[in-house]
Amino acid sequence: MADRGPDVNDFCYTDEILDDLEVSLSRERLGTYLVAAQENREEAVRLHVWNTAVSAAFYGPLQGLEVALRNAMNRRLGERYGEAWYDNGRAGFDGGALVRIANARADLARDRHRDDQHRVVAALSFGFWVSLLGPGGRVAAGRRANYEMTLWRPALRGAFPYRAPLTRRQAHRPLNALRTLRNRIAHHEPIFARNLVEDHEWILEVAGWISPATRAWIEHHSRVPTVLENAGGAGDVRF
Repeated sequence: MADRGPDVNDFCYTDEILDDLEVSLSRERLGTYLVAAQENREEAVRLHVWNTAVSAAFYGPLQGLEVALRNAMNRRLGERYGEAWYDNGRAGFDGGALVRIANARADLARDRHRDDQHRVVAALSFGFWVSLLGPGGRVAAGRRANYEMTLWRPALRGAFPYRAPLTRRQAHRPLNALRTLRNRIAHHEPIFARNLVEDHEWILEVAGWISPATRAWIEHHSRVPTVLENAGGAGDVRF
């Protein structure tokens, strides 16, 4: 039987418990939930519990997509600019990308890990990979990177072999939205008001652009549909 997640109705919320939770969770943190629950504290806390459950359910699908994305992009960049592509000036990285690369390598040095290609690639964040699908930011005063010409056309469009034709903007848009979702989950923020059905569909869609088998694997193991079903659907949470 599939894991249906925590039963939000199996805990008895007394006024005393709700008082304590309001202190431990903080009124500020509960604010978004209280608004959604029309100031009903018990409903707000139950919504908080459900938000935690659906955030946990998204962890696996997002992880699968992130790993597939970075490996596909790393392969294409390596083919074009060499194994240590992050050291190749011809790739034309903007200032933000160079800072992220430098920080990843500094973290490896601090933790006494070898500074090799596999570790550097693994240390780069989801946001870094998504940023490489953007237009490119500032390089120096008066100059901007041109990722369309240095990254997308010669390398990164090949990271999505099962979605052609595909423009850089078409690749960047859903992944940037999923980056926001991932960051909200990582920082324990509310996601219940998002269109979570669409978020899940985009994870599967983009994974399929990279590898249909990977999409099928993510979809088979994902608990997101079950958690959404238990709540009556994304954006329509009821307890």
